[in-house]
Amino acid sequence: MEPEASLSWLALTMTPGIAARLSARLLREFGSPEGVFRASLTGLEACNLTAPAAQAIFKKQTFWRAEKEVDAIRRIGCRVVNWTEPEYPQSLLQIYDPPVLLYVRGDVSILNAPSLGIVGTRRPTIYGSQMAELMGRELAKRGLVIVSGLARGVDAICHKGATDVGGRAIGVLGTGVDVCYPRENRKLFEKVLERGAILSELPTGSHPAPENFPVRNRIIAGMPLGVVIVEGKQYSGSLITARLAMEFGREVFGVPGNVTQEVSFAPNQLIKQGAKLVTGVEDVIEELPTPVRAALVQAEAVESEQRNLLVANDLSPIQKKIYELLSTEESRHIDEIIEMIELNSSEVLATLFELEMKGIIRQLPGKQFSKVLL
Repeated sequence: MEPEASLSWLALTMTPGIAARLSARLLREFGSPEGVFRASLTGLEACNLTAPAAQAIFKKQTFWRAEKEVDAIRRIGCRVVNWTEPEYPQSLLQIYDPPVLLYVRGDVSILNAPSLGIVGTRRPTIYGSQMAELMGRELAKRGLVIVSGLARGVDAICHKGATDVGGRAIGVLGTGVDVCYPRENRKLFEKVLERGAILSELPTGSHPAPENFPVRNRIIAGMPLGVVIVEGKQYSGSLITARLAMEFGREVFGVPGNVTQEVSFAPNQLIKQGAKLVTGVEDVIEELPTPVRAALVQAEAVESEQRNLLVANDLSPIQKKIYELLSTEESRHIDEIIEMIELNSSEVLATLFELEMKGIIRQLPGKQFSKVLL
């Protein structure tokens, strides 16, 4: 929706005392933001609004702020997506208090792509850092969008892992979409913006405040198919996010940690409560809905075939001929290869050895050979 068309939506969400749940109630009662602002004072008070909030809506007191916001949105190249639009993350509509409006910078179409959240402590151990990077990188390589909060620690590490391999990511902020927090994540902020999207339900210019982040966490919990918890203390935000994900019916995954470490409490506790124990990305993939798994496998097969073609272009004619005889799905015996290629056994053996040294084929027991899935 164009910023000007969002004026009444912006005015509603910027009204003091009107949070997401109350905005939703008003929209359901009066049909649209325009309907809310046309409502009588009595009708507004009947929706359990406080007197100041009802007066602010009745007198349209926030429209001047909304007009300024439209200018700011246009200036930074931001989109405003309300919950009636197809670009809005449809998974968020399933939670009990979805934001009625999202500010989005970057690729809006990514909001409904299959995604997974990864969250954890701001001070990870070396092990936690390695696992966050691994999960972000490998899940992104398989085509999943990585959702996190772009905070210090696990959030930033998993987003870096995803973007380093050309994967896609969504940063969900507890600030305005034009405010990078923490500042040291500026380069990563720009990289996520380039490879995906930055979103927030807060107005532009909103600075970090402690109360913003628990509210932000419900988006990280509700938008993806599931959430992976890497490390977190007993009263951490990552544990809150995981419990919200459970309430929303999302898959919850825990990376087990050293029981003597404080930051292992959250994932270990969640595993005890029924979260899926994760030692690698396949543990996550196998829990995803069947259509999503099938799409990921198909996309991975296409990408692998493209990589195989690139590899084949760098081979000598004999190497290419033998390489193209092999498959990743089934092996061939050396005698079969010799018969098909019409070369003597020593030439075939030498070429197979060269291809194996390149890491693009492998030898199996019984002198069987197959391609390596690249």
